[in-house]
Amino acid sequence: MELNGVSAVVTGAASGLGAATVAELTSRGVHVLGLDLDAGIEKMGSGGVPGAEYVGADVTSEDDVTSALARLDDAPPLRLVVNCAGIAPAKRVLSSSGPHPLDLFRRTIEVNLVGTFNVLRLAAARIAETEPVDEVGQRGLIVNTASVAAYEGQIGQAAYSASKGGVVGLTITAARDLSRNGIRVCTIAPGIVDTPMLAGLGDQVRDSLAAGVPFPKRLAQPREYAQLVVMLAQHDYLNGETIRMDAALRMQP
Repeated sequence: MELNGVSAVVTGAASGLGAATVAELTSRGVHVLGLDLDAGIEKMGSGGVPGAEYVGADVTSEDDVTSALARLDDAPPLRLVVNCAGIAPAKRVLSSSGPHPLDLFRRTIEVNLVGTFNVLRLAAARIAETEPVDEVGQRGLIVNTASVAAYEGQIGQAAYSASKGGVVGLTITAARDLSRNGIRVCTIAPGIVDTPMLAGLGDQVRDSLAAGVPFPKRLAQPREYAQLVVMLAQHDYLNGETIRMDAALRMQP
């Protein structure tokens, strides 16, 4: 699928994987609509990618996402959606302070899984209204973000792992559902990525994490996630797949 001259929606666009994806796509001539919470966009300030449009939106809100997508009415056709928005709380099922807070578990599922599905379904409806880009009827691609925690959740990741496991399970079903509309669905499951959230752990912790990666023995870079998004867009036969981007890492407890 050709990217130049089309529109894309990226959630979690103000930082980390989302910000890197916005930068990569705009460099390739894509009109990008970046979604993030108002606080995230305000914190970003003037540091946004030139040429991208940012809008405050809660991915769990139907009204917010619908309103955001309406900004594309006069833009090039929507062909690509990248779901990067997510949260990663750490809490044991049972700790010295008691059982895992149920509200925290619900919130994690709500943002990471329900939010992903909310954007997927509403964006798919918009993509389905566009004209096909080729003779087989392709109209676009939706890329979701899971995690290796979907497969090897660590201690304290019960909520996060469950939410990302849901995203993995959603992938093939959504791809089959949307095949009639010419929309592909794939998921990227990153390992340990050097995002601003990870930078707050300090160099010693980050070096320790990198030492556990088989090869390349380093943390992944957000731009590598963005590069994989582009590869998925350009490889028309990849559909319904979850691709681990983890340098052969298998997380220990």
